[in-house]
Amino acid sequence: MHKLYSLIITLVYFAFAFNGVQGGTMVTGTVFCDQCKDGQVSMFDYPISGMKVAMVCPGDDGQMTMVDEGTTNMFGSYGMSFQGTPDLTNCFIQISNNNNEPGSSNKCGASSGPPKSVRQMFSMFGMAMYTVDPLISQPAQPMSYCSSSSPPSTPTQPPPASSGTPVQPSTPPKPPAPVFRLPPMPGLPPMPPAPFLQEMACPYQYWMMPEYKCYWRAVSPDMTVALAFGPLAAEKYGRDMTLFEGLKGKGDPYRTLLREGVTSLLNSYNSINFAYNALEVVDRFNEALVGSKLSVLLTALRFKRANYGHGQIPCKLTSCH
Repeated sequence: MHKLYSLIITLVYFAFAFNGVQGGTMVTGTVFCDQCKDGQVSMFDYPISGMKVAMVCPGDDGQMTMVDEGTTNMFGSYGMSFQGTPDLTNCFIQISNNNNEPGSSNKCGASSGPPKSVRQMFSMFGMAMYTVDPLISQPAQPMSYCSSSSPPSTPTQPPPASSGTPVQPSTPPKPPAPVFRLPPMPGLPPMPPAPFLQEMACPYQYWMMPEYKCYWRAVSPDMTVALAFGPLAAEKYGRDMTLFEGLKGKGDPYRTLLREGVTSLLNSYNSINFAYNALEVVDRFNEALVGSKLSVLLTALRFKRANYGHGQIPCKLTSCH
C-alpha cells in the first residue's frame, strides 16, 4: 500500500511539474465473497474475479442513473476512469450481477450486500482519485467452518418456597463457545510452468500468441491500459484500449512505448529477475508520458532492450496446451 501511495504521489508531482498535462479521475474498489454471511469482510473471505459492478449517480432531475460499469480482475479489484475531475461524492457503487449463470464456477453469487459510497482520496492538479469500501457477495448458505453458537437459554424462575430453607435460583447454562475451523483455500487455476525464479525475457510477439495466454499473470488481455497504468495513460490512450490492443502498436512513439511497456509489465510478473519490477515499469512509463518525445523514445528503447533480454537472456515460455 505504501508503494502504491508513493506511485500516486509521483504521478501527481510530474503532472504538476509539466504544465499542460491533462488529468483525469480514477475510482477503485474490491469485491469479496462473504462466506459467513455476516455482512462484513473477515479472515474467512476472499476477493472474487469476474464480478460486474456499476456506479450510480444522481442526475439533473434527482433520479439515480448508472454512469459507468466495471468488472473485477483476478484480485477482485475494479477500476473506472473519467475525463476531467467530476464531483463523484454523491455517487455509490453496487454489484450489478452475481455472476451466477448456469455453469458458472462462482459459488458466492446468491445475493449481494448493500451499495457503498464513493469517497475521495485526493484531488489536485487536474487529477482525482476515489476509493470505495469493499463490496460483498454472498453464497446461498454460510460455510460450515464459520462460527456458530446457540442462543442463550431463558433463565427459569425457581418455584416458590413452601417452608424451611429458601430455594436458591439455578444458574442458567452458558452458551457453548464459538468453534472456529480454518476454511479451505479457494481453488486456484493451475500454474503454468514459468521459470519465475530464473532470468527470462520475452518480446511482445510471444505475448500475442494464444499458446502463451496462461502466462498473463495479475493482468488479463482485456484489462484496460487505464487501469494498469493509471490516469495519465487513460488521458493519452483512452479509457477503453486494452493491454492486448496495446501490444499491436507501432509506427508512433507513444504506441511503441505502450507496446514495450505492456510487454515489460508481463515479463516482470513472470520473472523475479527481470530488469524491472512491475512498479518500476509503471513508474518509468508515466515519467515518459509527461516528458518530451525524446524521453518517450528512450524509455521505449530501454523497455525493448530488456524485453529482448539484452541479447543474452532467452524467452523460456512453453505452450500452455
